[in-house]
Amino acid sequence: MTTSKCMLSLLFLGLLSTDLDARDIQPDVDKLVNDIGELARQLMLQQLFIEERIRSDGNSGVKQIRGTHKGTRAYFGDTFNMGSMMSIHDHTNYDRTIGMGEFNAVMNGVEFRTRHNDYKLRMPSENSTDFNRLQDVPFPEVPPSVKAKHSVPDQIKEMREYFRAFKEQNASIRHDYRDYFKPVLCYLEGAWTTDTKTLSEPFHSDRHFLDASSWFDLLEKVRFTSYTGGKSNFENYSFLPTTITDVVDGRPVYAQWNYRIVCHPIRNQGVSLSSLSLIDDLGVRMARRFTYEKAYSQRTARFRINPRSYNQYNSTLLAAQRQDLEYTGVELLDSVMSEIPGKDNYYHTLQDNTFGVEEDTMMNFGKSEQNSAYYHRLTDSKIGNSQANHVSYKGFSDENLFVAETTQPRVAPMSVLSCAFNDTLKDVSCSNTTVRYSYALPLEIIWMTPLYKWNPYDIPFFTDNKVPPKNGRVGGTNATSAYNGTSQSYYYYTPIDFFKSNEVGRDPADTAKDVVGVLDKHGHVKLVKPSGTRIVLPEIEGIGKIRTRYPVAPSHHEGSPMYKEMDALKEMVLDIPKNLKFFESPPFGSKTKQAYNHDDNLRHFTTTFTHNTPPGLHQHDVYVDSRDWWALNHNQMVTVITTNDNEHTHTLQIQRDAHDHNRFNILSCDNAPRCWDGHSNGLLQVTE
Repeated sequence: MTTSKCMLSLLFLGLLSTDLDARDIQPDVDKLVNDIGELARQLMLQQLFIEERIRSDGNSGVKQIRGTHKGTRAYFGDTFNMGSMMSIHDHTNYDRTIGMGEFNAVMNGVEFRTRHNDYKLRMPSENSTDFNRLQDVPFPEVPPSVKAKHSVPDQIKEMREYFRAFKEQNASIRHDYRDYFKPVLCYLEGAWTTDTKTLSEPFHSDRHFLDASSWFDLLEKVRFTSYTGGKSNFENYSFLPTTITDVVDGRPVYAQWNYRIVCHPIRNQGVSLSSLSLIDDLGVRMARRFTYEKAYSQRTARFRINPRSYNQYNSTLLAAQRQDLEYTGVELLDSVMSEIPGKDNYYHTLQDNTFGVEEDTMMNFGKSEQNSAYYHRLTDSKIGNSQANHVSYKGFSDENLFVAETTQPRVAPMSVLSCAFNDTLKDVSCSNTTVRYSYALPLEIIWMTPLYKWNPYDIPFFTDNKVPPKNGRVGGTNATSAYNGTSQSYYYYTPIDFFKSNEVGRDPADTAKDVVGVLDKHGHVKLVKPSGTRIVLPEIEGIGKIRTRYPVAPSHHEGSPMYKEMDALKEMVLDIPKNLKFFESPPFGSKTKQAYNHDDNLRHFTTTFTHNTPPGLHQHDVYVDSRDWWALNHNQMVTVITTNDNEHTHTLQIQRDAHDHNRFNILSCDNAPRCWDGHSNGLLQVTE
């Protein structure tokens, strides 16, 4: 008899006469246990229904910040943005703290709300596979040419040249500037965990924590604030749902959703300032009265990682450039996310062969096994002995669902019985597969600079945060009131003369003082500014302001059909001359002329027909956008993915023929000299 049956039997025996034989009520107990199991399964199916509904409503992405704005138009109200994207702000007096408030997010159909985040520059452990083990992201070094200067003014002058090289992305100013300006991608990671009894803090913050004694206590506090319309004044509550993942012997098995924000030093050398383009969140611009150009430097700015790391049609390298219009397959973001491990941390290898399907990575043209222990959203799969390629996203319609498999027992498992026909045995064989997965979303790219470690006044650093303000010191300008050195939360190193202006775009949530006095090792007062992470650096003499935080989080709503229609309409009306041909009637009369639109130049090709069986008679369409067309015309090789025909696609590397410029050759097909199904090595251009 199961434990649940025993407990129910004892309950019945306590309620009924002690003379009653337990065997007389055992059928009732069995029925009650069965009914409880059925109810638990119905709750599980109801949760699945809710998640499936959310999945079809939009993509994984951020959804809402705490509302603090309203007005006479709907766009005055907060979405995932308004005062700042995801409520980001500055805590530059901390060495590693990145200011970010509360927000709602959706990940793989799970909707949840974070606490006030204020996460730290920390990354998964490189030396341990322990669950959620982190280590500090290493700060960039100070350029040797800066440290070689003997005076602080000379160090300032040399350091400014490195910042000039970074802003202009110009190696001729300082050839090695990339060694000292390092991008990190900070991301949101979520998973269903088995920690259902003891509350687990998702990640450390210098300023915030989950203010509850248990998951149940946290849920009750969220229910109370939702019922009353109130809030935690310290913003330390978060809504993290609980679900039923299985029913065993009539007993429900629970899982607890939890999340964390972690960072990863980007290794891909293709990531630069020109890899980022500004997303035009028009409602925010209208409410704040920002021009497109002004929006770039504001805290409300949201960016996209360009698919191919650059934008051909803009002469500037700054991220204020507009986005190109194109279909995309494998993007630069896919490459960056493939560097990030799941819950097993770095250097772990897993292969997901669920349903007997071998998954290959789309990196390197998709011809090596997908390491499912790292985050990915796009796979190239083969079924059984078939040579056909099936390129697909991990989600049914979720463009942003990055997943990673793990072996961590604290991540809730999911099992499935998979059956397939076995050619050798000439029979159906079945196997049970159990997997554990976590999910990730990119949040922001942060460019780390030499300011974290640049200490030209040789100010002492104390691990004890109580030392700098001890004895009533407040960062004043005399020896009595100045801070006694620095620490993790009194992180002031940068000489005041390095910057020309005060801090940029102050927010009530910002915590740093603009200028403080700090004692050096000799007891002399030095006037310095904070050295932690800023959204935008104060103006530098002769260089201007430099942005170092670039929010790149996708929006949940961008996956909805309504948003897609509105996005198309926005594109039309914001540049009418370029999109005139899409109007049913000319908006300004018949004299309006269609402007040149390079995005219209989509070239259409097809492969040759093949008669091989399998897979049968077919050909594929190939579309080359204006960017790739430019590359082909300059004798460069281009990678494209064909349309899906006869249940497969091909990844092609194509190039214009060196002798016949009207011919376009397939150099490789699925990383092989020829396509497995017999297409010839030439493309046919379609004139329409």
